[in-house]
Amino acid sequence: MSRPPLPPFTPASAAAKVQAAEDSWNSRNPAKVALAYTPDSIWRNRSEFLEGRAAIEAFLTRKWEKELDYRLIKELWAHDGNRIAVRFAYEWHDDAGQWYRSYGNENWQFAADGLMERRIASINDLPIAQADRLFHWPSEPRPAGHPGLSDLGL
Repeated sequence: MSRPPLPPFTPASAAAKVQAAEDSWNSRNPAKVALAYTPDSIWRNRSEFLEGRAAIEAFLTRKWEKELDYRLIKELWAHDGNRIAVRFAYEWHDDAGQWYRSYGNENWQFAADGLMERRIASINDLPIAQADRLFHWPSEPRPAGHPGLSDLGL
C-alpha cells in the first residue's frame, strides 16, 4: 500500500502531505491515523518513545482521552528528499475544563511508499483561558477558510 504524495517531495507535495496529516489527526481516530505510519515506525513524542503501529494507536487513544475537543493546525516549515519539518499548534482542554494551546515542531522521515517511518516531536503546553482560544471549528477537518498558524500570528 502506498500513501501519496510520495518522496522526494516538492513544495506542493510536501504541503499536501502536511495538510493530509492535519486532516487525519483532527479526526481523532487512532486507528485511522496509525495507518499513515510504517508497521515499524519509530516515534519520539515529548519524552515518550514508541515503535510500531500498535504502540502509536495505543498512544493516540490515551492522548485523545485526555486532550478533549482537540483542534490542530500544522504548517510546513521545510522539506528535502524524504523528510519534512512541520510546526504546529493545537488547542484542547482537560476533564477539569482547563484549556491549553500546545506548540511544537515535528521532524518526519518517509519510506518510498509515502508512509512515515520516523516522527520526532517536541511539544510545550501553555494554559489559556477559554476566551483566548483561536481554533474555532465544529469538527474535523479544519475548514478551508479558517486561518492557519501564520495568519493567526502563531
